Order: sequence, then C-alpha cells, then structure tokens
Amino acid sequence: MKKKILFVLAAFISMTLFVNQASAQRGEIAGLWKTIDDETGDAKSYVQIKKSASGQYFGAITKLLLEPQDKLCDECVGDLKNKKIVGMVILRSMKVDGDGLSGGKILDPGNGKFYHCSMEIDEKDPNKLDLRGSIDKWGIAGRTQSWYRVK
Repeated sequence: MKKKILFVLAAFISMTLFVNQASAQRGEIAGLWKTIDDETGDAKSYVQIKKSASGQYFGAITKLLLEPQDKLCDECVGDLKNKKIVGMVILRSMKVDGDGLSGGKILDPGNGKFYHCSMEIDEKDPNKLDLRGSIDKWGIAGRTQSWYRVK
C-alpha cells in the first residue's frame, strides 16, 4: 500500500514539474529579441515581445540596427502607412500552442505585408527563437528566421 501511495505521489510531482517546465518555456518567449535577416544573416532590429492581459503575445520593434530610427513604413497599407517602424507592433495575437506560439500574424515592414506566424524556443538553445512566417496558416509556403535573446 505504501509503495502504491509513493508511486502516485512521485507521478503527481513529475507531472507538476513537466507542466511547470512547459509553462516556463512559453514564458521565456516574452522579452527582448534581436531579429536576423534570413537572407543576409544581418541583425536588423530589436523586438520586444510581451504577454497581454488576455494571454496573447504581441511584439513591437524597439530599435532598428541597419536603418535610421525615424524610418517610415512606406510599403505598409492602411493605418500603418508612413508610420515610424520603431514602436510599430509587428507581431500580433499570438496564442500558446504546445511549447510555442501560433495563430497570430507578423508584419514584414520591408514589404508591408502580414503573414501567418508560429514560433518556439529552440530545444537546444533557450536564447534562440525559431519563427516561421507564411502565406498559408499551415506554414507550408513561407520562410523561417531565428531571433536571439538580447541580454
């Protein structure tokens, strides 16, 4: 009987630790990230990712690394047309999905278009965020970037 109770207790503790570890990984997505251009390999900007009160994640550009800080998004449409890129929310409505985030959109200020987006912390490097932007919601037709945590 004691062995059975100990087994159940050990299983409960293990499950609790696993759930807390998964939650901690999702929480680590919030923070300051350096974006890397997937074509040139150059660092382009800093993006601050935050979790809203509703549980969704959003990200805004806080600094441009290759362009003047007052650069405007001349390719954007609607209310973003000719707005400053620094301060612009480019990552919108991301929701927890397993160990990562998905279901939201990401803006490419270079062409002014929004793409479906998913992201998760790299399994081997907790300071690397793998992000996929695509024209389809399944992530088939798109491109992948790696962003790195700014410490």
